[in-house]
Amino acid sequence: MARVVLQKDRMDKTVRRYASLDEMKADEYSYWQSRPVHERLDAVDEMIEMAYALKGWEIEPDAPRLQRPFVRLPCPWR
Repeated sequence: MARVVLQKDRMDKTVRRYASLDEMKADEYSYWQSRPVHERLDAVDEMIEMAYALKGWEIEPDAPRLQRPFVRLPCPWR
């Protein structure tokens, strides 16, 4: 009988010190670029939910959305 072992990823608890804000932003950018797309989208979704909660709003799961841009703007370089 095969034994299945679930292994949880351990959180990286590394503390980093930066000399400047630009250095910190560059490191943060490279971190998020290294993550898979689905993980980045999950993080965006989590931030949106937190923003709604801070405002005291509820996200309606079936709220109608615009299916295309409301206004089309001409692109000057085309």
